Amino acid sequence: MGIFFSYILLGLSLAAPIGPINAAQLDKGIQKGFWHAWILGLGAILADAVYMALVYLGVVHFLEMDFMKTFLWLFGFFVLTYTGIETVLNAGKLAIDKRETNDSHFSSFLSGFLMSISNPLTILFWLGIYGSVLANAADKYDIQHLILYSSAIFLGILCWDITMALVSSSFRRFLTPSILVLISALSGLSLICFGMYFAIQAAKILF
Repeated sequence: MGIFFSYILLGLSLAAPIGPINAAQLDKGIQKGFWHAWILGLGAILADAVYMALVYLGVVHFLEMDFMKTFLWLFGFFVLTYTGIETVLNAGKLAIDKRETNDSHFSSFLSGFLMSISNPLTILFWLGIYGSVLANAADKYDIQHLILYSSAIFLGILCWDITMALVSSSFRRFLTPSILVLISALSGLSLICFGMYFAIQAAKILF
């Protein structure tokens, strides 16, 4: 059970850092309520499942090539830096508006899926970090245990998804426009820092 819970914590560690999915869930919870925020998170989890399947199919071996490593690092640098700068610049324009329910749950689900499937951090985690974890675990456990521990990772991600949906919808009254601007600005700065880190990693491979 100790190993199982350690994989749950691994899932939480993947989901918890500030990033586009958390920012989108926060926004959905404020504007649309719990269900939209939760379903957006489920869309992101489906993208995680897609990448997990790719790892099982052996796509992770392509990352052994320096070209692929460099491409992913540079791709992450451009996307995260651009998103971070845009988030910081637009932080002052955010406002907590009256909740609207015109958007369908499917649109929230699709939004979460598309954001996660194109997120460099998601790609690098599942094809990189998780691939290494899987390779290490495969030497010690049979396929049933691998499925069990992989499910534990998803359980951790799901727990964080529910937590974010509850926080963003239930504590809406505490999220004043000034607090929302601060959260958005900090989120943007963290993305820029991630982008700079990605650029450094790409430079190490190239030079």
